[in-house]
Amino acid sequence: MLDRLATSGRLGVSEAADLLGVSEATIRRDFGELAKRQLVTRHHGGIVATSVAYELPYRYRSSQADAARRRIAAAAAGLISAGQVVGLNGGTTTTATARAITAREDLAGQGQLTIVTNALNIASEAVLRPHVQCVSLGGVARPESYELTGPLAQLVLEQLWLDTAVVGLNGLTAAEGATCRLEDEAAIIRLMIARSRTVICVATGDKLGQRTFASICPADRIDHLVTTADAPADELAALRTAGITIHTV
Repeated sequence: MLDRLATSGRLGVSEAADLLGVSEATIRRDFGELAKRQLVTRHHGGIVATSVAYELPYRYRSSQADAARRRIAAAAAGLISAGQVVGLNGGTTTTATARAITAREDLAGQGQLTIVTNALNIASEAVLRPHVQCVSLGGVARPESYELTGPLAQLVLEQLWLDTAVVGLNGLTAAEGATCRLEDEAAIIRLMIARSRTVICVATGDKLGQRTFASICPADRIDHLVTTADAPADELAALRTAGITIHTV
């Protein structure tokens, strides 16, 4: 339905039912859910796109099918308060978390939520939310991750203060801290953390106990870790000792 809206700008109940081969009652419920998430606007007999540049890529659908990341995203989003300035780096788990944050109805109308990100795909979706101010960092785009890196991104970030940084990573241990595979991405995450009061790490359990190439920050700089219940118990215990509040989902 969102793909159709990207080209037509509007979609009726009967058209969507024929398109998907489901009942009109199902379509009306789906339209209601899309409107609730502030991705579309309801009108008599259908929905219209919220922007002429409306687009949600295939990554939206694939991430929505990932139950573990959805659970992490929901738990991390619950740690965000109304009116905060929230920084997010790129990645599948942070993308899911950004969607969960911007879809929270209780944050709308309680002071503008600001999303600061170096991920093009997160920015392209966040900008569609009327209650969200989206700040996209400049820089050189990396096609593998849709992340902007380099001196331009750092220059902008150095002018901003964040309430909370929500960061994804490739490895985390109590002894070696948070790490990722690429130094230019690690540099942006390090600066995002340095400009934040609170740091929330989002990572599936398989990332814990792993160390990758580039250092991001020591474990004791992380305030919250949201991860899956299959994370290694010994590593979770060590991270708790380092002062991290652990949320398993």
